[in-house]
This record gives sequence, C-alpha cells and structure tokens, in this order.
Amino acid sequence: MEFEELKNKANNLPKTPGVYLFKNIDDEIIYIGKAKNLKNRVTSYFNKTVDRFKTQLLVRNIFDFDYITVNSEADAFLLENVLIKKHKPKYNIQLKDDKSYPWIVIRNEHFPRVYYTRQLIKDKSEYYGPFTSVVMVRSIIKMFKKLYKIRTCKLDLSPESIRKSNYRPCLQYHIHNCLGPCIGKQTEKDYSENIEQIRKILKGNVGIVIKELKSEMFAEADKLNFEKAEEIKEKIQLLENYQSHSIVVGSNSLNLEIYTISSNEKYAYVNFLKVIKGAIIRAFSTEIKKKLDESDAEILTSAIIDIRENIQQGLDKTKEIIVPIEIDLNIEGVSLHVPKKGVKKELLELSAKNLKFYRREKEKQRTQADPNRRAIEILEKMKSDLNLDEIPVHIECFDNSNLQGTNAVSSCVVFKYAKPSKKDYRKFNVKTVKGPDDFATMKEVIYRRYKRLLDEEQSLPQLIIIDGGKGQLSAAIESLQKLELEDRIEIISIAKRLEEIFRPNDPYPLYLDKNSITLKIIQQARDEAHRFGITFHRQKRGKEMTHSELEEIDGIGQKTVEKLLSNFGGFEKIKQAGIQKVSEVIGKTKAELVFQYLEKKYL
Repeated sequence: MEFEELKNKANNLPKTPGVYLFKNIDDEIIYIGKAKNLKNRVTSYFNKTVDRFKTQLLVRNIFDFDYITVNSEADAFLLENVLIKKHKPKYNIQLKDDKSYPWIVIRNEHFPRVYYTRQLIKDKSEYYGPFTSVVMVRSIIKMFKKLYKIRTCKLDLSPESIRKSNYRPCLQYHIHNCLGPCIGKQTEKDYSENIEQIRKILKGNVGIVIKELKSEMFAEADKLNFEKAEEIKEKIQLLENYQSHSIVVGSNSLNLEIYTISSNEKYAYVNFLKVIKGAIIRAFSTEIKKKLDESDAEILTSAIIDIRENIQQGLDKTKEIIVPIEIDLNIEGVSLHVPKKGVKKELLELSAKNLKFYRREKEKQRTQADPNRRAIEILEKMKSDLNLDEIPVHIECFDNSNLQGTNAVSSCVVFKYAKPSKKDYRKFNVKTVKGPDDFATMKEVIYRRYKRLLDEEQSLPQLIIIDGGKGQLSAAIESLQKLELEDRIEIISIAKRLEEIFRPNDPYPLYLDKNSITLKIIQQARDEAHRFGITFHRQKRGKEMTHSELEEIDGIGQKTVEKLLSNFGGFEKIKQAGIQKVSEVIGKTKAELVFQYLEKKYL
C-alpha cells in the first residue's frame, strides 16, 4: 500500500480507544500500539515529519495496518500487552522472559505440593513470583515444610487412589516431616487449612496468619493442650522471624506499588516494589531493550501494565501506584501519583537505589563479556552528535605550546576506544615557524604527522581534534588537502571560551550539552594534549636554559654539555647524582669544574 493510501486509511479510523497493528510487505506484524484515540494516534505517523530516526525506519516499513477497537483506554493497554506477548513484533519493547526467574507454585491437585519452578504452565496451579533470588525461594519453601509438614511426594492422593492403592509411608513420614496423608493420617480439610495460610503468607499477609495462630495457641492452652500450644508457638516464632526480614516502611495500612525507571540510548531499566501492610514483600527489576527511541514515560507505562499482568501473579492488586514521573495511564480504580515528600517519597528513592545497583550490574556484565562494548556505545553517540561517517575508534588531538614565541612545540595525544593510548603519544619541535604563529605551527605539525603515517603505511585516525578555533582548523585542513586526506579523515576543533565545536564547511559552531558524553571525551582529549604539550615545553625550556648556563663554565665545551644533559638532564639532577657519578661520564677534572661552579652559584 502506498504512503498516501496508508494516510487516507488512517484518516478514516474511528476516534475511539483501541490497538493498531502495523504490518510489512510480507504481512508480518512489525509493531503494535495502543491509543486513546485511534485516528489521532495512527495519523500522527503519516501526517507529520517524524523526528526519531528509528521511528522513520518503522514508517518506511509499514505496508498495511489493522486495528481493534475496545471500550476503554485500560482495555487498550491490556490488549496491547497480550498481542505483543503473542506476536513479538520487531519494533516493540518486551520485558525479559518471565520463565527465567524462579516462581513458587501451589500445585492444582489433592493435597497440593508447594515447590519452586522456572516454568509457568497453564494447568490451573497457583504461581507466586517471580523472585529474583532462588536462595530466597528455597528458604521460603524450607520454612513452609517446617511450619506445615507439606508433602513432597508425587503420588496421586485423590480419595479414590488412597482407598484403592496400598500406599506405604515414606521416610519423610517416619522422620516427622510429613503427616501421612497417603495413609489417611491427615485429612484433606486439615491440609487445605495449612495451604490457605501458605497462600496468605505468599500474598504478604503474614500478620494475619500470625494473628490466627495466636488465637489458636491461646485456645489450645485454655484446653490445657500445652504440647499443641507449644507447636503453634514455634510456628509463630518462625513466621515472626520471616516477617522481620521484610523491610517495614511505615503504617501497617500502607498497600501500594512503586515503579522507577532509568535509561540510556539502548536500554531502559525498571524496578518494582510491592508493599503490603506496611512491608515490602516483593522486589523485581528488569532490563528492556529499546526499539524506537521510546521515552521513559512510554516505557514505564508499558512496564507497569506488563508487571501487573504477568509479574504479580498470586498477589492482590493494590489501588495506589507510585511513579517518579508523570505518565498517561488510566487504570480503573487505581490512583497514580508522584510523591514530593514523606514515606512514599522515601520508598521511591529506595526503588531508585535498587535500580541503580541492578543497572550497574547489568552494564558490568556486558562490559565483561565485551570490554569494548561500552566504548563502542560512547563512540556511536559521538558519531551521531558530530554527524561523522564512521565510529571514531581512533582519535588524535593536537595542541600547540610556546612562551612569547620561544621554544615552540606541539603535542599529539591518541585515544583508542575512547581511552588514552599513551604509547602512541607524539611531541614535535616546530622547525619552520619563527615567532608566535599558531596557525602556521598547526599547519606544519599536521602535515608532518600524517605525511609520516602515510610513508610508513600506518593506520589513520577516524577523527582529528584541534585545540583552537576556526583559524587553527583551517590551517589543519590545508595540510590534509595537501596530503589528499581531507576526504579520508574527519576533523573538528574546539574553542576554549564557550566550548564551541567548529566543523569544515560549516559557518556556525556546534554547541553540545555540557553533560554530553561526546563533549566530555573531546574535552578530555583536549586537556590531555594540553598537559602533554606543556610538560614537553617545560622540559625543553629547562634543558635550553641549563645548556646555555653550562657553556659559561670555563673548560666545559659543547660536547661535554651534551653528555651531561643526555645523562642527567638539568642542574638539579646533576647535583643529586654527585661528583663521583658525573666523573664517570665526563672525567674527574671537568666534573670538579662543574661542581665548583654549582657551589659558587647554588650551594
């Protein structure tokens, strides 16, 4: 279908809530979206210039689309979530597969087993989770076994099977870890009461279970069943110990969900905390790969719907959601707000802290798997910000240094994968320029550097950075043109005053955000070139001053001076070496002359 046909079809859509499904030429669903107003949302793809590059790619691949109308915006959210899970479109974000996390399952069977699994099966069993730690899951299961003596065998314990089969009790019965339902020693009603308490605990209602057990304990004590009362007391102590591991955050009437988000160019990270009766009973973090440069608000909206539908299985939905930013999400009977102070604000900060650690761990894992991965992400951002043709893996930066036109030098620092490569640094004594001519100095040094790289057939950088403004940039470009490299190497300059970025054939400077990683790399290269150049300049100036002063000593000629400088450097190093070591280099007589001079002037 042609673009105009798509546009006309979109203009005829109803102004109702719904879901739209974009398809490519092969009739494959490539994107699924939701809308409060189908016509307005879908026509926005075809009626205006799309700013985002990835969204432009999506639009270019749309050949046709379908739509489904629903009764409300909430229904649109839910339907979109279901369809994305089913079709897994190329351009939709998707949460990490839930099956990779451990869940606690209450099996749909007579005398239900309670165990952990990583597979969600639609068998009418109850699944609680997911949990981020299998250690936590195992400790909870262990507590249930100790509290309620739940069975671990896989026997069919229907009344008919128990009656017909001649089951024999296993070791768990004999060591008092099971009450023997297989041989009729425990009724299904008694077992079901235990399972009901397990359900309440998994839903976060530990306090209710403790209260029920205390009532039962006092009742048994009143009947003088002290042994039974003691057993119940031990259960209460176990539960209170388990409850103490939940983070109590405030009033025991506090029931809410907290969501926070953090993102970069490629990934978004979302954290979810569940608070029941004033305690955090569940924490979950996930990583989402971006597909269309989605905003944080868009991703968080989708994540909340997904987590509420898929991650909170077995948990009661709360009627209050806390978020860090305003989002356009209407869920019937649920209020969303951004807290400004108080315990809810503190919970939001706790969620953000958890998310920070989770994101750091994920990025660390990627870096360990591919040490240059983070660098490539930075360089891809530089490529985009500076409109380069290639990723600047190899960058070289130049700076000139002189003092009132004397001892003119230039430095070249090299960055590879966004990090200094100090073994590749180079320094230049300026040869052809007389006086303080920064433009001519830059012209000479650029020519010398890349003439040598060409002659030695060494690799060229993808980007040159010049410390200076338009004049220095123009001088450097002249040298590249002379070497016929102007089309092979990208070049920019950075002016110190306003951190302006100048580019060839562009009369207007580029201003990057002060927090931009691109600007930070450029500044780091510029500052490193300046430091390296100043150090070289000071060394050269110091040597020249020493050279001229040594020549004033009677009996010390130029060759002796050169020997001293090459072996020791300046006066300070000569003094530190001592007359004995200096004598070994220039002879005892000349060494004595040098030290007599030093004693008169410096000692």
